[in-house]
Amino acid sequence: MSWVIGRRSAWVVIVLWLAIGGGASPMAFRLADAQKNDASAFLPAEAESTRLLAAQRHFPGADAVPAVVVLTRPAGLTPADRSAATAIGGALAPFAAGPVLGPVVAPDGHSLILTVPLAQLDDAARFTDNVREMRRIAARIAPAGTETAITGPAGLVADAFQMFRTIESRLLLVTAGIVAVILLVVYRSPLLWLVPLVSVGIADQTAAGIVSLLARHGVLTVNGQSSGILRVLVFGAGTDYALLLIARYREELTRHRDPRRAMREAMRHAGPAVLASAGTVVIGMLCLLFGVLASDRGLGPVGAIGISTALVTMTTLLPAAMVLCGRRLFWPLIPRFGEHPPVTDTARRGPAARAAHDNALAAPTAPGHEDLTEFDLAEEPGRWVRIGAAIDRRPRTVWVGTSLVLGGLIVGLLTMNTSLRQDEGFRHRVESVRGIELISADFPPGVSAPTYVIAAGRVAPQVAAVIRATPGVAGVAEAGRAGDRVQFVVVLGDRPDSPASFDAVRELRSRVHRVPGAGALVGGNTAVNLDVRHAAVRDRQVIIPLVLAVVLVVLMFLLRAIVAPLMLMATVVLSYLAALGASAVAYRWIFGFPGADPSLPLLAFIFLVALGVDYNIFLMTRVREEAARIGPRPGVLHALAVTGGVITSAGVVLAATFSALIIFPLVQLAEIGFVVAFGVLLDTLVVRSILVPALTLDIGRRIWWPSRLARPDDTAGGTPPAISPSAPASPPRPRTPRHPV
Repeated sequence: MSWVIGRRSAWVVIVLWLAIGGGASPMAFRLADAQKNDASAFLPAEAESTRLLAAQRHFPGADAVPAVVVLTRPAGLTPADRSAATAIGGALAPFAAGPVLGPVVAPDGHSLILTVPLAQLDDAARFTDNVREMRRIAARIAPAGTETAITGPAGLVADAFQMFRTIESRLLLVTAGIVAVILLVVYRSPLLWLVPLVSVGIADQTAAGIVSLLARHGVLTVNGQSSGILRVLVFGAGTDYALLLIARYREELTRHRDPRRAMREAMRHAGPAVLASAGTVVIGMLCLLFGVLASDRGLGPVGAIGISTALVTMTTLLPAAMVLCGRRLFWPLIPRFGEHPPVTDTARRGPAARAAHDNALAAPTAPGHEDLTEFDLAEEPGRWVRIGAAIDRRPRTVWVGTSLVLGGLIVGLLTMNTSLRQDEGFRHRVESVRGIELISADFPPGVSAPTYVIAAGRVAPQVAAVIRATPGVAGVAEAGRAGDRVQFVVVLGDRPDSPASFDAVRELRSRVHRVPGAGALVGGNTAVNLDVRHAAVRDRQVIIPLVLAVVLVVLMFLLRAIVAPLMLMATVVLSYLAALGASAVAYRWIFGFPGADPSLPLLAFIFLVALGVDYNIFLMTRVREEAARIGPRPGVLHALAVTGGVITSAGVVLAATFSALIIFPLVQLAEIGFVVAFGVLLDTLVVRSILVPALTLDIGRRIWWPSRLARPDDTAGGTPPAISPSAPASPPRPRTPRHPV
């Protein structure tokens, strides 16, 4: 892609991307309006709740979303309160898609409820604004000394959407701020950090605009969760790609006078590693298309679009901007032709580092690889040389000990609870949750989220009797007929989405399905969430093995071996389970979350496996190259030394960007942000830096079986002495470094 950095074409690339980013921004800022946060929108077509929703369309207003208005007075309702409730019902009638039901007074006389059926709207912002206006009207009419709240499915959906809408711009600012601070620390330049930050910002707006456009035309489903993940994924991955490319470009500037030539070499060597990294994540994300939940199928292409956009932007816009700005962009640490960057000047390190450097340069070189050196001048290897030497002394002890520590973290999975209720998904007090609390104090809790049964009209008495006799059912009433079908409204005696209410729905389904000729269907909010949980379990069972198989094939293709990919996949799965176990403990005893979202294990797996494999790809492709040149053992030590700094920086950036999700006032996004951030740090600092090198050293050349590298005579120069901080220096041979990141 040398045309990207041409004297004239670089300007064309920059102008083109500015136009694309500017054109996509209006759609990007409207991404929240394209979201669908109602759980029923994610159900598979064959789910019973979905089939009930389809059947409800034949009933006038029966497919509406119920908004439940509760009015309460602790000392007991007065006649004026009841009159005010009637007035509230009349004032809310213009919002209703059917007759307003109620007011229904609680047996103890302390509260009453009205049910307002709201039409389902594709415009989530308008739906939320309607609920907000209804709340304002109810609060204005309610007499002094009373408390009102609007809850039910409509209230919960509106509160969730409002959370996403208010936090989206803040998330973007926080994520960009985190990236800016990290880039300033990494580059120590007042100018350089701006180029990758602006580039990734344009990538973010472009990806969000594309996703918003596709969602508005019904091509994919977007909810607040996938929208938030898109932003941090683009910023995190895009910054990672920038770090890898700029690190290599800075090195090449010390070898080439012309910045364009330096960038061309940087892209030639670093480009394949970046492409393999992005490709692995895209493939992993697209595996979500095999899920039955629309939320999973929607997140797959959303994530793939984000990663692909970040890749294209960082391999076109970033190089063009860097070349046009020239060396001065690195001020005050400007890389000069013919001299090493100050940060890596071995003369400024101790004697151990200088000895390691000299040994590296003196290592034998395989035929055809004379332009490769054993040391990457763009890194600061002293610390990583020492880490490698420590691992090399007792690799088996290191990997066994590390595995035991990770295994200890896995024990935390015993505390994992994936039964988070819909009303427990808010980290701050919202009106819909307060309404559920008020209703539960005086009414059967299921009043706030009724269950529906549709059956054949000719057996309506038998079906009604079966419903009344079902354990967990507090009440039932016929709610209308359409043709030969009848609908019942069922109130459960337990809180919506609780284990007891799920058991009641299962038992209700089992009983009404056995009524001859009924053709009964059971749905409603609790049934919808039960079906979502069943679908989430199915998706985990299908997608996780699929991702493992696909990523394993990719690794086999890249590394041209079988043992090494199997080892890497085992470490990544171990890292995933350890991160999930540690996160389960943190959710319960640090954050105080009541549970985890059912989709968390699958989403954490997708991100941690795909992103974890990324860093192993960067390391092991370099290990393979060095093993072919200087032998397996020193190849591992050198690869760890020269990739340690930039990969660790990339991992910290990705973890920091995902940690921005923790600011979300929604439990499910905060949980995803924490588990991915913790898992990326665990993988970067422990698995990739300690466990993988130790296993590779212990297994030896057999790790490359069945390739020729597994044979003792297929590494040039035999097995030279290992790089050791204490090894005596030998005269270096001058060579021009040319190797991938």
